[in-house]
Amino acid sequence: MAEVRYYGTGKRKTAVARVWLIPNGEGKIIVRLSKKKEVPAEEYFGRLALLKIMQQPFDVTGTNGRFDVLCTVKGGGKSAQADAVKYGIAKALLAFNPELRPTLKKAGFLTRDARIKERKKYGQRGARARYQWSKR
Repeated sequence: MAEVRYYGTGKRKTAVARVWLIPNGEGKIIVRLSKKKEVPAEEYFGRLALLKIMQQPFDVTGTNGRFDVLCTVKGGGKSAQADAVKYGIAKALLAFNPELRPTLKKAGFLTRDARIKERKKYGQRGARARYQWSKR
């Protein structure tokens, strides 16, 4: 019999996370770097704050330790990747149980953070910074 998994995609800045929730797990979060290489999230992300960010959807819904998380992350930095995983976990929890929607929505985990880097404009040093103007 095929193993049941719940899928969610999370994005933040330029980071993209593909997240699978595996029921009846121990609460492990595993990051898949390639087809053959998988690393625990503690080792990949390093900082405790990023691990806590990823756990937030489980804390809010009271499903701590009920799922194992398998995710692939690409693009962005570690912080953006952790936020993308958080968003992916929230969407996968929604696939698992649609009744969790009000709880996740109230906590703000179902809203995509659309803030991205503003592009550099021509004739300027950066997105908003101008070249220095000389009077004489």
